[in-house]
Amino acid sequence: MIQTAKRLESVQEYYFSRKLKEVRKLLTEGKPIINMGIGSPDLAPHSSVIEAIQKAMFDEKAHEYQSYQGLPELRQGFADFYKNNFNVALNAADEILPLMGSKEGIMHIALAFLNEDDEVLIPNPGYPTYASVTELVQAKPVYYNLKEENNWQPDFDALEQTDLSKVKLMWVSYPHMPTGANATLELYQKLIDFGKKHTILIVNDNPYSFVLNDNPLSIFQIEGSKEIALELNSLSKTFNMAGWRVGMVLGNATLIDAVLKVKSNMDSGMFYGIQKGAIAALKLGKDWFESQNEIYSKRRNLIFELAERMNCIFDKKTVGMFVWAKLPAEIPSEQFIDYLLYEKHIFLTPGTIFGNEGEGYIRFSLCVKEENIVKAIKRFS
Repeated sequence: MIQTAKRLESVQEYYFSRKLKEVRKLLTEGKPIINMGIGSPDLAPHSSVIEAIQKAMFDEKAHEYQSYQGLPELRQGFADFYKNNFNVALNAADEILPLMGSKEGIMHIALAFLNEDDEVLIPNPGYPTYASVTELVQAKPVYYNLKEENNWQPDFDALEQTDLSKVKLMWVSYPHMPTGANATLELYQKLIDFGKKHTILIVNDNPYSFVLNDNPLSIFQIEGSKEIALELNSLSKTFNMAGWRVGMVLGNATLIDAVLKVKSNMDSGMFYGIQKGAIAALKLGKDWFESQNEIYSKRRNLIFELAERMNCIFDKKTVGMFVWAKLPAEIPSEQFIDYLLYEKHIFLTPGTIFGNEGEGYIRFSLCVKEENIVKAIKRFS
């Protein structure tokens, strides 16, 4: 037998990859499953974005290899987007690197900055990929617990009492996934100060800024943040382009160049037509966000009603594409999810896949049509 690499012993198949096989099996058996677990936008991109990719097919350069750094006008589009929406100035030439989705950037950053046995601060609860990528590059995850009573923000006093001598990088994600807790400039200032004090690279994963959020923020709004931080962003949630795989990593030229060294050895550039569509998306104004949020707001109100039917507790002030809800006391998350799946034919996400601090919580996605949420509510009548 051919043996797999030892690094695979530290990671498992992604939860959704495994669980969706189970969901598909139930569907083939005729079960009326309502999938409310996945954050994959079901809404379409703006018509101008579709038109841009269609038109691009007739360009002479459409089918050639593309630059590893993306089209200059795409990088400028990202720069303009950050200036217009965050009042953050970025040099399009060397402070922006387009990615095939920000998830790819998590791996690129890990490969660029982590050595074997380096330690990485990872939020608990948090996006599972931070930990799996850390283990794949044979670095060591060090979890920092986020608590509801602290609005899901890091406890810096506890962090300061931790041995940070081997910590090289810290993952943060605000608006927070999965809880929907929003960032503040005060939080970002604390993170930048912490990173500078301990020479830790702070990486903010920021794909949910414009979903049901009246106050989008970037970590680069903090003076001096480029010295010690990177920020990931994505068009997946903001512009309903999840399957297009368009993201970016932002930071100072030296840090970006390190990521580029990895990326240029792993792909041959983003498809030209997708870049043209992304350029069109980045030009959309506030009316686009308002139209999307009107839809998501209606869905969220229905999700609130469904969560109440399940006797869950939740915070109506959170933002982003999910509703994070606390189960009644002493009910394990995964046990409740299986009950819903097999008894009510509703698929939700257990909080435990985001870390042990997610025990006792479940996550609803807003990527579900209103009529299907209504159907789910009726199953609890």
